[in-house]
Amino acid sequence: MSRYTGPTTRINRRFGQAIFAPTKAFERKPHPPGQHGPRLRRKFSEYAVGLNEKQKLRFMYGITEKQFRLTFEKAKNTRGVTGEIFLQMLETRLDSVIYRLGFAKSRAGARQFVGHGHICVNGQKTDIASFIVKEGDEIEVRERTSSRQLATRSMEESQGRTVPEWLTLNADALKATINRLPSTEETENSINVQLIVEFYSR
Repeated sequence: MSRYTGPTTRINRRFGQAIFAPTKAFERKPHPPGQHGPRLRRKFSEYAVGLNEKQKLRFMYGITEKQFRLTFEKAKNTRGVTGEIFLQMLETRLDSVIYRLGFAKSRAGARQFVGHGHICVNGQKTDIASFIVKEGDEIEVRERTSSRQLATRSMEESQGRTVPEWLTLNADALKATINRLPSTEETENSINVQLIVEFYSR
């Protein structure tokens, strides 16, 4: 399955929450899409509940089904609690970190920002959005006028977003350091990751 590029409001309505940036259309009609308006939600099977949770998380991070599954397999083969490691891996993708720092307004924008070569990791230009950062890594917007203008504009428009404690941001220099890996409480807490683990364990 390829990366989703369709209507974002439809996805927000499908899951009943702002997976993508909320729009006025979503505020008017927060119920699931359909021509008959609000309906009573039917009871879902365990499989459907797990599938929904998986799709919700995949849409949040904007990655393909193949990338999502490969990341899960890596987490599963790493020592520790699979669900926690999985969320940690998603959160430490370079595009997700750029979004958290405010250098881009959305994860989709962050993926594009990285892909266009605006970011350096430890002094090296890195244009792979799925690159996993590690503790101690230094991230910097490249010394190009266009790169810095884009990052500065995004930071001004993202002032309401709080930079998580596992990151240290130098806003003036457009640099950041990975202090440590994020804890479970600092990842997507609206997701029941255990349902995803059970879904893939079937």
